[in-house]
Amino acid sequence: MPEILCFSRSRCTSVKQVDDNTIKSWCRLDDTTMEAFVEITVNLPDLDIADIVGEVRRTDQAVCTRPADYLTRLIGVRIGPGMLKIIKGLMEDMPYCKQLAFMVEECCHGIILSFTKNVLKKAPTDEADVKKFFTDMVTENVRLYNRCAAFSPGSPLVDGIEPPG
Repeated sequence: MPEILCFSRSRCTSVKQVDDNTIKSWCRLDDTTMEAFVEITVNLPDLDIADIVGEVRRTDQAVCTRPADYLTRLIGVRIGPGMLKIIKGLMEDMPYCKQLAFMVEECCHGIILSFTKNVLKKAPTDEADVKKFFTDMVTENVRLYNRCAAFSPGSPLVDGIEPPG
């Protein structure tokens, strides 16, 4: 009988306002092949990364050696336009730890999304206007595309929107 493969993944990103000057975001990943954690601390209002920690607790790949050495390169990076390119540039030579770089991006997107909650509260209640409201919001800020389940491909809220290239 052939071997049956099984894979499961749980990834969660959370954001918490610590005080008037600080916000934290963390991303946890636990799947069949890896368990990892990343947490960033961001200064307000400039949105620059003040501290970052992370670790790979379990992986089936070659060992992710010294992730802290790579993650601390991101201290001082501002969350905003161009951040994904900067993160990739500073972490691209990080062997076997591409998932950590993705988790850092998730933390940054979580912070961006936390600032959109006030906009989301202004959404209309009439069902016909809801789709237009959210479609317009994602069209104006394409970085929201695929950043949460509501704005993921296949969602009616993003029908007709081209994914960012």
